[in-house]
Amino acid sequence: TLSNTYFGRLLESFLKFNLCLSQMRKDRYCGQMFGQPDFLPSLVRESHSFEEQLSTLKELVDSGKVRNIGVSNETPFGVCTMAEMAARDSSVYSKIVSIQNSYSLLVRKDYEAGLAEACYGHNVGLLSYSPLAGGVLSGKYTGGKENVPPNSRLTLFEGFMDRYLAGQSHKATLRYMDIAKEVGVSPTELALSWCYHREHVASTIIGATSTDQLKENIQAYDKHLDEETMKEIDSVYKEFTDPTKNI
Repeated sequence: TLSNTYFGRLLESFLKFNLCLSQMRKDRYCGQMFGQPDFLPSLVRESHSFEEQLSTLKELVDSGKVRNIGVSNETPFGVCTMAEMAARDSSVYSKIVSIQNSYSLLVRKDYEAGLAEACYGHNVGLLSYSPLAGGVLSGKYTGGKENVPPNSRLTLFEGFMDRYLAGQSHKATLRYMDIAKEVGVSPTELALSWCYHREHVASTIIGATSTDQLKENIQAYDKHLDEETMKEIDSVYKEFTDPTKNI
């Protein structure tokens, strides 16, 4: 039996959701996913259960306000739990169809170490975000922080992008830039082509602040890296497996 508190929260969620739709002037949601940060037992707090979340989202899907649902920054535990719930009772729980996680030449291990298999087994497509690691893999920030433009993300969000600029990340970026030069493509084209054509990537979320950047991002899809280049990339990965964590 569901408590009155649950129905109160459900009603509140519906009201807020419909308000958001009206403000966006849309009849169906097409925005961000939901998710959680890295897990630590000491940070566990009372929160909405998987049952509550998925049943509420099921109502939104059935009402036509949401076509499909996905998660973001999720873990193998979360993906498997939610997928199994929907498989057990699809009349109550909506199935997640996508996961929006960071995935790039500098951030591979988090997804490939466990999430890739979990998502494949449950038919959950990866929407990789930050495929250029905040622009760092384009090579434009290798000169150090003093050369970073004042309106760039690396400057606007102080400290947030340090993981991509220092230590192992910087060394790995330089190695990937060398590979790009060897095969005759730009660092951006190398990083995006690699991400676009990974077999477990359903789609890639790119960002551009100019038309030229957008063109390069799109044209990178037509660049296909040969087997030898992929071996070189994997060789760098073995040396810098998780560079944003200095591993």
